[in-house]
Amino acid sequence: MPKINEINLKKWKEYEDILTDSLWIISERDKSGAHKGDYHGNFIPQIPNQLMRRFTKKGDVILDTFLGSGTTLIECRKLGRSGIGIELLPEIAKIAEQRLNQESFFDPKGTFQEIIIADSVKQETKKQVTEILKNHNQNKLQLIIIHPPYHDIIKFSDRAEDLSNAKTTQEFLELFGKVVSNYIDLLENKHHLAVIIGDKYSKSEWVPLGFFVMDKVLNSAKVKLKSIIVKNMVNNRAKRNLENLWRYRALAGGYYIFRHEYILLFQKI
Repeated sequence: MPKINEINLKKWKEYEDILTDSLWIISERDKSGAHKGDYHGNFIPQIPNQLMRRFTKKGDVILDTFLGSGTTLIECRKLGRSGIGIELLPEIAKIAEQRLNQESFFDPKGTFQEIIIADSVKQETKKQVTEILKNHNQNKLQLIIIHPPYHDIIKFSDRAEDLSNAKTTQEFLELFGKVVSNYIDLLENKHHLAVIIGDKYSKSEWVPLGFFVMDKVLNSAKVKLKSIIVKNMVNNRAKRNLENLWRYRALAGGYYIFRHEYILLFQKI
């Protein structure tokens, strides 16, 4: 099997910054270059950075099916990877494009980073992804990153096709499963799919959304589960400067405050 990364195992001690534990304690988000933390719902750049360095190499192609403000594509440009990002909302895609253009590093091998404004659930969008690959003499992806809305925790728009507007958890999971099914055949064999997701509360009940999503992936694609990574959540915008209030609510309501999310790692078989 060809190597899927650039790690030289003869010098493995030199990779101290590459995480290998299933618990990721990251104290502060990377704000270098074009990265900003102002878009509600974007993930920290260290997540795609770690995934790309472990599971891709220079020139590989990464697909992000919920691009948001462009974090994954910025990391692609920094690390010399090609990337395709799908974003439903034109105004957010414009922000992603602006930030990508601000990133000064360009890989000398001429990688590409392209944004598609479309619904990642639809087959027409898959055709656009396939066409981009073809235009760059590629036919497969080497990594898929899926960071969907955590159902209805944050409403990103009023559009019916927005997953944050799914009427029920079951409807959310059905739409999510279509995203997985849509692109998994474009993923090169033995390569990886990563899903970043968190749980939620509904009517004082913990909804294990991460585990529902994990089950949906395993039933929607020929993959095996490689890891469940738990990442700490710090400086959450919804809780910022309200720590005492949330602590009081937790004590009064008999629940625990969310401090983690999951990175679910699958390998195509």
